[in-house]
Amino acid sequence: MNLIKTPLVLKGQLVELVSLDKAHFDVLKKLASEEKIWQFYPFDLANPEKFKATLPAALEERERGGQFPFTIFYKDQIIGSTRYMDIQPKHKKLEIGFTWIHPDYWGSGINTECKFLLLQYCFEYLDIQRVHIKTDETNIRSRKAIEKIGGQFEGIIRNDMVRDNGTKRNSASYSIIDQDWQHVKVHLLQMLGVTVLD
Repeated sequence: MNLIKTPLVLKGQLVELVSLDKAHFDVLKKLASEEKIWQFYPFDLANPEKFKATLPAALEERERGGQFPFTIFYKDQIIGSTRYMDIQPKHKKLEIGFTWIHPDYWGSGINTECKFLLLQYCFEYLDIQRVHIKTDETNIRSRKAIEKIGGQFEGIIRNDMVRDNGTKRNSASYSIIDQDWQHVKVHLLQMLGVTVLD
C-alpha cells in the first residue's frame, strides 16, 4: 500500500503543489530546456526529449510507492516540479528532492513555500520522523537555502553519484526530524510573512 494517495494538492499562499499528471508533461518539458537549471544535477535534462523520458518513469515510481512527484503551479501556471523520494514507510522517513523551478522564479520565495508545504504534510499528516535533503557539495546557493529553512547539516556523502559525464559527485546531506518541526515551522511561517501567535 502506498503511503501517499493520488490525487493530492498542497495549497499555499503563492503556490499549489499538484500531483504530477500527463497533462503537465508538455509544459514541464518546455520549461526544463533552460540549461542553468541542471548545472548542479548529476544529469543534464535541458534536452526536451531526454527530459520527457523521465516523466513516465516518475509516474511508474509513484505507482510503486517509492516516489511522489508534484508539479509546481504559481498563479495557475506551471513553473517547475518537486517530489518526495526514497519513501520508506517502515522507517517513517523520506527525502525531498528533484526540485527545480524555472529561473524566472528563482529568489522569489516560491521554493521556501514549496518546502513548507512538503514538510508540513510530512510531519502533520504522514507521521514522518525524518526528512532528508541533499544537494551537490559545490552548490552553495542550494546549501544556503536548505540551511535557511532549518536543515541540519549532517556531513558530506562522498562519491554519492556519478554524473552523466562520468565524474563523481559528493553530496551535502541535511535533515529535518520530527523534534525539529515546530521550531522549523514557526521559522518558515515568519519567512513567508505569516504572523505567528504564541
